[in-house]
Amino acid sequence: MGNKLQSFTNPKWTFSLPQETPSYTHEQHAYTIEMAPEAPYTVKWGIMATGGIAETFCKDLLTDPATRSVHDVKHQIVAVSSSSSVERAASFIKKIDGPATARAYGSYAELVADSDVDIIYVATPHSHHFQNAMLALEAGKNVLCEKALTVTASQAKKLVAKAMEKNLFFLEAMWTRYFPLSIKIRELISSGEIGTVYRTLGEFFARLLSQNFLVHLRLPGLESKDHDTNPPRPADLSCNENTPQAAGVVNFPDTHRMVSKDLAGGALLDLGVYALTWVFQTLYHVQPSATKEAPRVLAAANQYHTGVDENTSVICHFPDTRAIGVATTSMLVGTSPHGEATAAPAVRIQGSKGEIQVPHPAYRPLAYSVIRKEGDGDVEVVKCPIPTDPARGNWGHGMFWEADECARCLRDGKKQSSTLPWDESIVIMQTMEEALRQGGVEYPELITTDIYDAKSPLNTGNK
Repeated sequence: MGNKLQSFTNPKWTFSLPQETPSYTHEQHAYTIEMAPEAPYTVKWGIMATGGIAETFCKDLLTDPATRSVHDVKHQIVAVSSSSSVERAASFIKKIDGPATARAYGSYAELVADSDVDIIYVATPHSHHFQNAMLALEAGKNVLCEKALTVTASQAKKLVAKAMEKNLFFLEAMWTRYFPLSIKIRELISSGEIGTVYRTLGEFFARLLSQNFLVHLRLPGLESKDHDTNPPRPADLSCNENTPQAAGVVNFPDTHRMVSKDLAGGALLDLGVYALTWVFQTLYHVQPSATKEAPRVLAAANQYHTGVDENTSVICHFPDTRAIGVATTSMLVGTSPHGEATAAPAVRIQGSKGEIQVPHPAYRPLAYSVIRKEGDGDVEVVKCPIPTDPARGNWGHGMFWEADECARCLRDGKKQSSTLPWDESIVIMQTMEEALRQGGVEYPELITTDIYDAKSPLNTGNK
């Protein structure tokens, strides 16, 4: 009589073993061990603000993870809040074709009190980030906060301290870091493919001529009052169009977030942060922990008539590794004069054995090149297209990768991401704060204070 099989299942494994038989031995019977398919870990998102960058991020959340070969995590938008009205939040949900079950709130306080929300995406202007992120952390919510993380390094430190105190996950939303292309470039550097890296040049120029142009570039945020981060091309980033522009004047009202001191406007915090990201992820992040050092900073900036920086250059000197990073940014000129990839690379990472180049848009990179000294002039070009979802109108912007990182960290109980640890976000904020200080740029106390106030107009929307 043949042996019958009996199955035992736990969430991860299915074991099929023979039923008890007097003559049973391991030699006579084989085990079959099959891994049962695990349901993907689902993260429930609450969205704080309804501007352009929030729209782009949410549309990415709504794509099918399988279209980017992700099967272990997925995302659900359960709530959206606007500081101005519940109607605006409801309109936003419809605009992104979000789930009918998503709740709309007319205040940030209601959002952070929603017990169904796992993590809050802070998509407000960076002038508001400290107060808004602290509101969420104080309420016990995990947080993904847009970059620039804050206005000052002191604010960034306070947020990290609160996340540690509350045992919460907290991450700066520098989406470029999580692109497979960025990961591969860091691996090439760490493996010594181009030798010792001594210099990184990053440029992010965006000639801000019209809001329509910014939308055309798919730079979410510049066109939106409620916030968005539309960087015109980091590292080597340029935007322009054939529209007349008065010398030294951008086509925005002085109250626009890009040029308003009240909203921490200016080139560096909004655009230059991308150029600095390439400097830090190639010269700082890849170093062993014991040898990481904050750079010495030398900066120069020209001021727009509103008092924010319009042209800024930052030199980051890392003495111990003999490396120098140069990050430049501007609101008046573009990296590529015609808005196409016709100019020099946006990013150049130069090592003792060769060079890696990234064409614009380096904030949303689509390819990189490797040029080796011993390669007889050969250029290896690697294209890295961003996957799209046919079921969502072929949408796919690239922000879903940072969301996937958040999901995996939450699943695994991690409070920070190794791709952009807390200490690195703080060092980057210190670098930008010092550069702005040297450039003579000062922001109002309301947005630079590191004292949390739940009733701050930055949290309530009150004038």
